[in-house]
Amino acid sequence: MTDGSADVAAGAGGDGPGGGQRTLRIGEAAEELGVSARTLRWYEELGLLAPAGYSAGGARRYCRDDLDRVVHIRELQALLGFDLTEIKELLRAEDSLAGLRSEYRSGAGDDRRREILDEALTINARLAGLVAAKQARLERMTADLDAKNRRYRKLLRDLGRPAPR
Repeated sequence: MTDGSADVAAGAGGDGPGGGQRTLRIGEAAEELGVSARTLRWYEELGLLAPAGYSAGGARRYCRDDLDRVVHIRELQALLGFDLTEIKELLRAEDSLAGLRSEYRSGAGDDRRREILDEALTINARLAGLVAAKQARLERMTADLDAKNRRYRKLLRDLGRPAPR
């Protein structure tokens, strides 16, 4: 068991947008991700994604970190059922944690490290609360479906037919 400091101190981080990585044009990025260019523009408009940069002509350029962020957004949608507003809040919190992690690693003094860890705990608790609220809604939905299944089975029994398994 840890005190949470390892997550802030040892979590994955980057060297900034692009970090010298090869960048892709919007169509290339969209194709690799299996989304439309419009989706990438929409995510940018909503504040979920910022391209690593722009070409001299103003075309968006995406790096591996940007693509990973889109994959993360899609996972939050598909696996956890978060909407884009919830995802924006989650991403902001994760970005804040990344900033704190970077500051922690930069050699901050012990007093500042304690402050960083306190901030990280607060942010992490907020994230856990969002996930717990989603879980509670899913559990209520599951309970409702289970109750309907029991009712349907009872009605079938009342009609003299056993319910399928």
